[in-house]
Amino acid sequence: MISSADANKRKLFVLDTNVCLHDAGCIRRFEEHDLALPITVLEELDNFKKGHGDIHFQARQFLRSLDSLTGDMLSGRGAKIADDLGRIRVVLGHDIDPKLRGIFLSDSPDHRIVDTALRLQHLEKEFHVILVSKDTNLRMKAKALGVPAQDYNSDKVESKRLYMGKRTIETHTDVIDEIYRNGETIPARNLNVELEPNPNENFVLRNGSKSALATYRKSIDSYVRVEKARCYGVLPRNAEQSFALRALTDDSLKLVTLAGKAGTGKTILALAAALQSRQNYRQILLARPVVPLSNRDLGYLPGDISAKLDPYMQPLHDNLSVIKHQFDENDVNATRINTMLENEKLVIAPLAYIRGRSLQRIFFIVDEAQNLTPHEVKTIITRAGEGTKIVFTGDIHQIDHPYLDTESNGLTYLISRMKGQDIYSHITLEKGERSELADIGTELL
Repeated sequence: MISSADANKRKLFVLDTNVCLHDAGCIRRFEEHDLALPITVLEELDNFKKGHGDIHFQARQFLRSLDSLTGDMLSGRGAKIADDLGRIRVVLGHDIDPKLRGIFLSDSPDHRIVDTALRLQHLEKEFHVILVSKDTNLRMKAKALGVPAQDYNSDKVESKRLYMGKRTIETHTDVIDEIYRNGETIPARNLNVELEPNPNENFVLRNGSKSALATYRKSIDSYVRVEKARCYGVLPRNAEQSFALRALTDDSLKLVTLAGKAGTGKTILALAAALQSRQNYRQILLARPVVPLSNRDLGYLPGDISAKLDPYMQPLHDNLSVIKHQFDENDVNATRINTMLENEKLVIAPLAYIRGRSLQRIFFIVDEAQNLTPHEVKTIITRAGEGTKIVFTGDIHQIDHPYLDTESNGLTYLISRMKGQDIYSHITLEKGERSELADIGTELL
């Protein structure tokens, strides 16, 4: 809680290493306020300079942006970031406060960063000093020592207001009759319903027992009726899944996001649509980020690299098996899946193995996208070549990444920023279809 006295002070934000690794441009996100960078942060960033992952890229970019500033960052005033922004200083190390040494069991980079914030709080009385970290535990330690701490919020989106991609509208019976009477496409003016729709937004139009499903197409200012249709053996079980399959099989939509809890059918719908549309694409790629549980590295797992990665890729293989089982064992649709896997027309791989590839005429499915950072999502999308379609699926409430949450993950960020684009469609799947047990477990456990 900021006191009334502190509220009138200038702010001095002390940055943790994970903030710099999350967003290389973070120093430009604090408006007119000043920043302090503990020397420990620079030492940690130095360890991340080499590598091909997103955090390595962010480390290099951050250090380049820091190097581009003019001015003495070791002085009390620091260097000016930009004309309309504050200043940034590097705070050199010193003997850790005896108070902290007595409290903490070890001398670690995290504890030195807290110590820097605590020292600045004592020395810089004209500032309101705030530690910024994406590490919840570090923020708690700082607060316990009387140092205000907060998460890095510049790319957060309020999840409760996140675009759902669908609405249920109560309307007149004659409107629903009009949809069925006039065929597949109905001009918006004919519906006589004030909806103010987003491009490719989905609607359940309802009156009593009568209902119709429709998607708005901005290019023709019309509603396109959505029918329940089987897609490579998979039959949609509810309106949401019908909307999803419509978007997934529409080649004019180059970007589709599916969000929802476990068991709503996100991945299997994307796979079925990819197989159904296979002739329009050179290859189908299925990928997911590898986020080791409990922050244990892959090196802890036994076997070679293939054996280490198999547990992370197995859910994608499981979904393929579900689709295969929709057909008889010798059915051409079932055997085709095996043939595509053998010929690498259908590839399942960790996301890190695909990042460097050229994505030309690819149906690219990125599963568990909630474990990606906003920058990683941007990197994937900006690699899309001509004729490529990208589908992101995930559950924004089930995040394994240690520094992401419901409001700051890449999937939430993507949905909020792409809303309203003509080539983009989103649908949030809410109804579980895996099993009654799975639904109860999701709700109660």
